[in-house]
Amino acid sequence: MRLLVLCTHNSARSQMAEAWLRHHARLLGVDLEVHSAGTEKTFVKEEAKRVMAEVGLDLLGHTSKTLLEVPDPWNFGLVLTVCDQAKEACPAYPKKTLKRHVSFPDPSGRPLSEWRRVRDALGRMSLFLVEALKEGRVPSDEELARSAGL
Repeated sequence: MRLLVLCTHNSARSQMAEAWLRHHARLLGVDLEVHSAGTEKTFVKEEAKRVMAEVGLDLLGHTSKTLLEVPDPWNFGLVLTVCDQAKEACPAYPKKTLKRHVSFPDPSGRPLSEWRRVRDALGRMSLFLVEALKEGRVPSDEELARSAGL
């Protein structure tokens, strides 16, 4: 399956979710191609790099990109939006593409403790999603939000 994580700037939440999803898919042996993008392009925030490095996940090679910079941008099995603005701006995908949404708070401008809280919530949700995909199912928005503990 190909999965896209979409956020507004592709600078924090979507980048962290991409790293978590790849990590969990690798650990659980799930064939999952994960990309992230933003409705606008900026840069990957240093705080995101720092808090992900604390859990052994490297964002140093990650760059902020728009949907059109992602390979084959209209061919995803699942599109996951992680902020309300991205959900509203999400383009129309083919009917076969499943969409899920979980709104994570934006940690920008907040202390590192908030960045860690969002990182950990994204990690819990990502693990739950990959486990469900391994079982052959795609959880609902509500199940994903509950798994995040938000």
